[in-house]
Amino acid sequence: MRFRPCIDIHNGKVKQIVGSSLSDEQNRAQENFVSECSAADFAKLYREKGLKGGHIILLNAADSVYYPATKAQAMEALKAYPGGLQVGGGIHPDNAAEFIQAGASHVIVTSYVFAQGKIHMDRLHALCDAVGKERLVLDLSCKKVGAQYRIVTDRWQKITETVLNEETLDLLACYCDEFLVHAVDVEGKVSGIEEEVVSLLGDWGKKPVTYAGGVHDFKDLEILKKAGRGRVDVTIGSALDLFGGDMEFEKVIAFM
Repeated sequence: MRFRPCIDIHNGKVKQIVGSSLSDEQNRAQENFVSECSAADFAKLYREKGLKGGHIILLNAADSVYYPATKAQAMEALKAYPGGLQVGGGIHPDNAAEFIQAGASHVIVTSYVFAQGKIHMDRLHALCDAVGKERLVLDLSCKKVGAQYRIVTDRWQKITETVLNEETLDLLACYCDEFLVHAVDVEGKVSGIEEEVVSLLGDWGKKPVTYAGGVHDFKDLEILKKAGRGRVDVTIGSALDLFGGDMEFEKVIAFM
Protein backbone atom coordinates (compact mmCIF):
# COMPACT_ATOMS: atom_id res chain seq x y z
CA MET A 1 0.00 0.00 0.00
CA ARG A 2 1.42 3.35 -1.06
CA PHE A 3 0.37 6.92 -0.38
CA ARG A 4 -0.60 8.70 -3.59
CA PRO A 5 -0.84 12.48 -3.06
CA CYS A 6 -3.43 14.61 -4.81
CA ILE A 7 -3.89 18.09 -6.25
CA ASP A 8 -7.53 18.91 -7.01
CA ILE A 9 -8.03 22.14 -8.95
CA HIS A 10 -11.36 23.97 -9.24
CA ASN A 11 -11.98 27.48 -10.54
CA GLY A 12 -8.22 28.00 -10.78
CA LYS A 13 -7.55 27.15 -7.12
CA VAL A 14 -6.24 24.08 -5.31
CA LYS A 15 -9.20 22.86 -3.26
CA GLN A 16 -10.77 20.01 -1.40
CA ILE A 17 -14.49 19.67 -2.08
CA VAL A 18 -17.38 17.35 -1.32
CA GLY A 19 -17.39 15.27 -4.50
CA SER A 20 -21.14 14.79 -4.70
CA SER A 21 -21.67 18.58 -4.53
CA LEU A 22 -19.80 19.34 -7.75
CA SER A 23 -21.98 20.99 -10.40
CA ASP A 24 -21.14 22.48 -13.79
CA GLU A 25 -23.96 24.96 -13.28
CA GLN A 26 -22.27 28.18 -12.17
CA ASN A 27 -19.14 26.10 -11.41
CA ARG A 28 -20.41 25.29 -7.94
CA ALA A 29 -19.01 22.97 -5.28
CA GLN A 30 -19.16 22.66 -1.52
CA GLU A 31 -15.66 23.57 -0.40
CA ASN A 32 -13.83 21.97 2.50
CA PHE A 33 -10.60 23.85 1.91
CA VAL A 34 -9.18 26.44 -0.51
CA SER A 35 -5.40 26.73 -0.54
CA GLU A 36 -3.39 29.90 -0.83
CA CYS A 37 -0.61 27.79 -2.36
CA SER A 38 -0.41 26.99 -6.05
CA ALA A 39 -0.61 23.55 -7.60
CA ALA A 40 3.10 23.86 -8.39
CA ASP A 41 3.85 24.41 -4.69
CA PHE A 42 2.20 21.09 -3.84
CA ALA A 43 3.98 19.37 -6.74
CA LYS A 44 7.35 20.60 -5.48
CA LEU A 45 6.56 19.30 -1.98
CA TYR A 46 5.60 15.87 -3.32
CA ARG A 47 8.79 15.80 -5.41
CA GLU A 48 10.92 16.70 -2.38
CA LYS A 49 9.33 13.86 -0.38
CA GLY A 50 9.81 11.37 -3.21
CA LEU A 51 6.08 10.69 -3.56
CA LYS A 52 5.32 9.44 -7.06
CA GLY A 53 2.12 8.44 -8.80
CA GLY A 54 -0.14 11.08 -7.30
CA HIS A 55 -2.85 12.70 -9.35
CA ILE A 56 -3.88 16.15 -10.48
CA ILE A 57 -7.60 16.45 -11.20
CA LEU A 58 -9.05 19.36 -13.21
CA LEU A 59 -12.55 19.77 -11.81
CA ASN A 60 -13.89 22.31 -14.31
CA ALA A 61 -15.52 21.37 -17.60
CA ALA A 62 -13.60 22.38 -20.71
CA ASP A 63 -16.25 24.97 -21.58
CA SER A 64 -16.11 26.61 -18.14
CA VAL A 65 -14.84 30.19 -17.94
CA TYR A 66 -12.49 28.91 -15.21
CA TYR A 67 -11.01 26.07 -17.25
CA PRO A 68 -8.04 28.07 -18.65
CA ALA A 69 -6.95 29.04 -15.13
CA THR A 70 -7.44 25.50 -13.86
CA LYS A 71 -5.46 24.05 -16.76
CA ALA A 72 -2.68 26.60 -16.27
CA GLN A 73 -2.33 25.51 -12.63
CA ALA A 74 -2.14 21.87 -13.71
CA MET A 75 0.51 22.60 -16.33
CA GLU A 76 2.67 24.45 -13.80
CA ALA A 77 2.41 21.50 -11.42
CA LEU A 78 3.49 19.07 -14.14
CA LYS A 79 6.41 21.33 -14.97
CA ALA A 80 7.41 21.38 -11.29
CA TYR A 81 7.43 17.57 -11.02
CA PRO A 82 7.94 16.06 -14.47
CA GLY A 83 7.20 12.34 -14.56
CA GLY A 84 5.95 12.30 -10.98
CA LEU A 85 2.25 13.03 -11.34
CA GLN A 86 -0.77 11.84 -13.30
CA VAL A 87 -3.42 14.21 -14.62
CA GLY A 88 -7.14 13.80 -15.29
CA GLY A 89 -10.21 15.85 -16.12
CA GLY A 90 -11.49 16.28 -19.67
CA ILE A 91 -8.82 14.05 -21.23
CA HIS A 92 -9.43 12.73 -24.77
CA PRO A 93 -7.22 11.57 -27.67
CA ASP A 94 -6.80 15.09 -29.05
CA ASN A 95 -5.32 16.56 -25.87
CA ALA A 96 -3.82 13.55 -24.04
CA ALA A 97 -0.39 13.89 -25.66
CA GLU A 98 -0.22 17.57 -24.66
CA PHE A 99 -0.38 16.64 -20.98
CA ILE A 100 2.17 13.85 -21.41
CA GLN A 101 4.53 16.27 -23.16
CA ALA A 102 3.99 18.74 -20.30
CA GLY A 103 5.34 16.18 -17.83
CA ALA A 104 2.47 13.89 -16.80
CA SER A 105 3.49 10.29 -16.25
CA HIS A 106 -0.05 9.17 -17.14
CA VAL A 107 -3.38 10.62 -18.19
CA ILE A 108 -6.51 9.66 -16.26
CA VAL A 109 -9.74 9.13 -18.18
CA THR A 110 -13.38 8.40 -17.36
CA SER A 111 -15.98 10.43 -19.22
CA TYR A 112 -14.54 10.04 -22.72
CA VAL A 113 -14.62 6.24 -22.45
CA PHE A 114 -17.96 5.98 -20.60
CA ALA A 115 -19.92 8.50 -22.71
CA GLN A 116 -23.72 8.19 -22.82
CA GLY A 117 -23.64 5.81 -19.88
CA LYS A 118 -21.79 2.90 -21.45
CA ILE A 119 -18.27 1.72 -22.32
CA HIS A 120 -17.11 2.80 -25.78
CA MET A 121 -14.33 0.41 -26.77
CA ASP A 122 -13.51 2.40 -29.92
CA ARG A 123 -12.74 5.42 -27.75
CA LEU A 124 -10.60 3.32 -25.46
CA HIS A 125 -8.63 2.07 -28.46
CA ALA A 126 -8.18 5.67 -29.65
CA LEU A 127 -6.71 6.67 -26.28
CA CYS A 128 -4.33 3.73 -26.34
CA ASP A 129 -3.26 4.77 -29.84
CA ALA A 130 -2.74 8.37 -28.67
CA VAL A 131 -0.51 7.74 -25.63
CA GLY A 132 -0.11 3.98 -25.21
CA LYS A 133 -1.82 1.88 -22.56
CA GLU A 134 1.30 2.18 -20.36
CA ARG A 135 0.45 5.90 -19.98
CA LEU A 136 -3.27 5.44 -19.35
CA VAL A 137 -5.11 5.31 -16.01
CA LEU A 138 -8.82 4.54 -16.07
CA ASP A 139 -10.83 6.30 -13.39
CA LEU A 140 -13.62 3.97 -12.28
CA SER A 141 -15.10 6.32 -9.70
CA CYS A 142 -18.33 4.86 -8.44
CA LYS A 143 -21.57 5.47 -6.58
CA LYS A 144 -23.80 2.89 -4.88
CA VAL A 145 -27.08 2.31 -6.67
CA GLY A 146 -29.14 -0.36 -4.91
CA ALA A 147 -26.77 -3.23 -4.18
CA GLN A 148 -24.28 -2.31 -6.89
CA TYR A 149 -21.52 0.24 -7.34
CA ARG A 150 -21.90 1.90 -10.71
CA ILE A 151 -19.32 4.01 -12.50
CA VAL A 152 -20.00 7.76 -12.60
CA THR A 153 -18.75 10.30 -15.14
CA ASP A 154 -18.70 14.00 -15.98
CA ARG A 155 -17.11 15.15 -12.74
CA TRP A 156 -19.11 12.50 -10.82
CA GLN A 157 -22.48 13.89 -11.96
CA LYS A 158 -23.75 11.14 -14.29
CA ILE A 159 -24.38 7.50 -13.36
CA THR A 160 -23.55 4.95 -16.04
CA GLU A 161 -24.91 1.45 -16.59
CA THR A 162 -21.44 -0.05 -15.96
CA VAL A 163 -21.05 -1.89 -12.66
CA LEU A 164 -17.74 -1.86 -10.83
CA ASN A 165 -16.96 -5.55 -10.39
CA GLU A 166 -14.25 -8.05 -11.24
CA GLU A 167 -15.63 -8.60 -14.74
CA THR A 168 -15.37 -4.89 -15.54
CA LEU A 169 -11.87 -4.71 -14.08
CA ASP A 170 -10.79 -7.74 -16.12
CA LEU A 171 -12.23 -6.26 -19.30
CA LEU A 172 -10.54 -2.88 -18.92
CA ALA A 173 -7.21 -4.07 -17.48
CA CYS A 174 -5.94 -4.88 -20.97
CA TYR A 175 -6.17 -1.23 -21.97
CA CYS A 176 -4.52 0.65 -19.10
CA ASP A 177 -1.61 0.71 -16.68
CA GLU A 178 -3.57 1.49 -13.49
CA PHE A 179 -7.00 2.22 -12.06
CA LEU A 180 -8.12 5.12 -9.89
CA VAL A 181 -11.36 4.71 -7.92
CA HIS A 182 -13.10 7.53 -6.05
CA ALA A 183 -15.92 6.36 -3.78
CA VAL A 184 -18.14 9.31 -4.62
CA ASP A 185 -20.68 8.83 -1.82
CA VAL A 186 -17.98 9.57 0.77
CA GLU A 187 -15.58 11.68 -1.30
CA GLY A 188 -14.67 14.82 0.64
CA LYS A 189 -16.88 13.95 3.62
CA VAL A 190 -14.08 12.70 5.92
CA SER A 191 -16.57 10.16 7.26
CA GLY A 192 -14.82 6.83 6.77
CA ILE A 193 -13.96 4.69 3.76
CA GLU A 194 -16.21 2.53 1.58
CA GLU A 195 -14.79 -0.77 2.82
CA GLU A 196 -16.83 -2.77 0.32
CA VAL A 197 -15.15 -0.98 -2.58
CA VAL A 198 -11.69 -1.44 -1.07
CA SER A 199 -12.32 -5.17 -0.53
CA LEU A 200 -13.41 -5.60 -4.13
CA LEU A 201 -10.26 -3.89 -5.39
CA GLY A 202 -8.01 -5.83 -3.02
CA ASP A 203 -9.56 -9.18 -3.89
CA TRP A 204 -9.05 -8.47 -7.60
CA GLY A 205 -5.48 -7.19 -7.25
CA LYS A 206 -4.22 -7.72 -10.80
CA LYS A 207 -3.05 -4.14 -11.50
CA PRO A 208 -2.07 -1.10 -9.44
CA VAL A 209 -5.17 0.65 -8.14
CA THR A 210 -5.60 3.75 -6.00
CA TYR A 211 -8.60 4.31 -3.74
CA ALA A 212 -9.88 7.77 -2.77
CA GLY A 213 -12.76 8.76 -0.54
CA GLY A 214 -13.64 9.22 3.11
CA VAL A 215 -10.30 8.63 4.83
CA HIS A 216 -10.42 10.56 8.11
CA ASP A 217 -7.88 9.00 10.46
CA PHE A 218 -5.16 6.38 10.79
CA LYS A 219 -7.70 3.75 11.81
CA ASP A 220 -9.15 4.09 8.31
CA LEU A 221 -5.70 3.39 6.89
CA GLU A 222 -5.45 0.24 9.00
CA ILE A 223 -8.88 -0.90 7.76
CA LEU A 224 -7.92 -0.07 4.19
CA LYS A 225 -4.66 -1.98 4.42
CA LYS A 226 -6.44 -5.06 5.75
CA ALA A 227 -9.49 -4.91 3.46
CA GLY A 228 -7.32 -4.18 0.43
CA ARG A 229 -4.82 -6.95 1.34
CA GLY A 230 -2.02 -4.38 1.05
CA ARG A 231 -2.66 -4.17 -2.69
CA VAL A 232 -4.68 -0.95 -2.76
CA ASP A 233 -2.92 2.41 -2.71
CA VAL A 234 -4.64 5.40 -1.14
CA THR A 235 -4.99 9.12 -1.57
CA ILE A 236 -6.04 11.42 1.29
CA GLY A 237 -7.68 14.78 0.71
CA SER A 238 -9.67 16.79 3.22
CA ALA A 239 -8.38 14.84 6.25
CA LEU A 240 -4.76 15.76 5.51
CA ASP A 241 -3.25 18.71 7.38
CA LEU A 242 -2.04 20.13 4.04
CA PHE A 243 -5.72 20.68 3.26
CA GLY A 244 -6.94 21.77 6.68
CA GLY A 245 -7.44 18.32 8.23
CA ASP A 246 -6.01 16.58 11.31
CA MET A 247 -3.86 13.86 9.72
CA GLU A 248 -0.24 14.99 9.68
CA PHE A 249 1.39 14.70 6.26
CA GLU A 250 4.72 13.51 7.70
CA LYS A 251 3.02 10.87 9.86
CA VAL A 252 1.07 9.58 6.85
CA ILE A 253 4.34 9.17 4.95
CA ALA A 254 5.86 7.37 7.94
CA PHE A 255 2.82 5.10 8.27
CA MET A 256 3.22 3.96 4.69
